[in-house]
Amino acid sequence: MKEYIKLLALALVLFLYACDTKNQSTEKGDSSTETDNLYFGHKPPGLTPEIFIPKKSTSEGWKLGDEDALEMEEFYFTYSGDDLFQPAVVVFRNEGSYYRSNKYSFHHNGTENSDKLYARQYYIERTATGWSKLKSLGPMFDREDWGIMVMSVSSKGTMVFDDYKNNDVLRISTIKDGKRKEPKLLGADINTGKWTAHPFIAPDDSFIIWGSEREDGYGKSDNYISFKQQDGSYGSAINMGDKINSELVESGARLTPDGKYLLFSRSEEKVREDGSTYWEATKYWVDAKIIEQLRPQP
Repeated sequence: MKEYIKLLALALVLFLYACDTKNQSTEKGDSSTETDNLYFGHKPPGLTPEIFIPKKSTSEGWKLGDEDALEMEEFYFTYSGDDLFQPAVVVFRNEGSYYRSNKYSFHHNGTENSDKLYARQYYIERTATGWSKLKSLGPMFDREDWGIMVMSVSSKGTMVFDDYKNNDVLRISTIKDGKRKEPKLLGADINTGKWTAHPFIAPDDSFIIWGSEREDGYGKSDNYISFKQQDGSYGSAINMGDKINSELVESGARLTPDGKYLLFSRSEEKVREDGSTYWEATKYWVDAKIIEQLRPQP
């Protein structure tokens, strides 16, 4: 039975991750320059965003977690490849007649060697044998009346998350005197526009980035940033500019675990020959120094 589960799990991962080739071009030849090997063999970008073209996805970058504790109800994979956009951990859970994975994709939230990873109202912990089973964040977050899509957590424990069930707003929960504070809405300057979602909070709490569709934007959705003020609040929403945003849909911005680069996706709705539509996403990365160019000067 255990061997059957391994084969099933591998088939699921190959199906989900090995076919993401629509936006990939032919890989460039190997370069002997030192610059080309600074980051997983990819030449890093400067202050102008560049398309990130990962090497062709294979099963080699995925490792089945804790093989001795496999169950039909739940199993997970960890990723160790060179595609910066891949989740750090993907958990597959039995939903009755099928296995669901996209509900539990755990990304590193801009910090290296994190022992906890978060996805929606859940988290997993690193153990001696791999990642733990899914654990709930508890009744403060695990609520039927909230619809969390993205949960971002800083190294200080500050949590920022969206809520599609309540007008697409962002909420924040901090830790004070060692205790978790009840989540509260971020300010009106952040929670405005047609929708607000997909937040990322800096590891040191110094800024929050999110996606929003607003009248003053460049297109259907732009990435915005807000910097933390001296009083602990977050300041005015700043559009991240035409280098990052366009007339298309920009979203999902976050830092790489080492904090050197900012990742985000640009999506466009396409029409098939039969008239049906689908979304095609292109991955971009840019030097994280671009964030400092947006910080208001005193």
